[in-house]
Amino acid sequence: MSKVKVAGFGVSMDGFSAGPKQDLENPLGIGGGAIFEWFFHTEVFNAMHGNGGGDQGIDNTWAARAMDNVGAWILGRNMFGPVRGPWRDDSWKGWWGEEPPYHVPTFVLTHHARAPIVMKGGTTFYFVTDGIDSALAQAKKAAGNKDVRIGGGVSTVRQYLQTKKIDELHVATRPVLLGEGEALFAGLSWPALGYKVVKTEVGEKAVHVLIQKT
Repeated sequence: MSKVKVAGFGVSMDGFSAGPKQDLENPLGIGGGAIFEWFFHTEVFNAMHGNGGGDQGIDNTWAARAMDNVGAWILGRNMFGPVRGPWRDDSWKGWWGEEPPYHVPTFVLTHHARAPIVMKGGTTFYFVTDGIDSALAQAKKAAGNKDVRIGGGVSTVRQYLQTKKIDELHVATRPVLLGEGEALFAGLSWPALGYKVVKTEVGEKAVHVLIQKT
């Protein structure tokens, strides 16, 4: 059965999933890269970037699981890039170069219309201006029998959580403190929303927590 899921979502010990002041030099915000150190050393990460090598331990197993059976993605505008407001031109096509790592239809939430962008490797970016429900309906249709993965950022994940539309979340908790940034857990009552922890595993650089809707 297909799911709506968040997977491989890094979070610091003090609850932040991105650092402050995202810009071209700091795509994950200042200090935000530390949250994803669990992923950067894996074989999965190296393969996504066309490289060999990488570790094959527990972190890699969770990284591979995160990429499995994904038929469509949903991204927030901030995750797509640092450009704010109306699109000035068509030059910005994401952080990832000519061949993004998604390889399936990818729906970007935005308030400003833009024509779809066809990229190498099977990724097409579609820009959705009529809200999270519309994006999810389009993503489910595109995914067919496969899963829809909510890629982020934090605001996008929280919107889908608050409306109980996420079936499963894999959070990778890193032993780092950011002090500020974008908080994933703040103000959310997970039990009231119907979520519970179903699995925990200690990896090489993160503690992996699987949370599911009951």
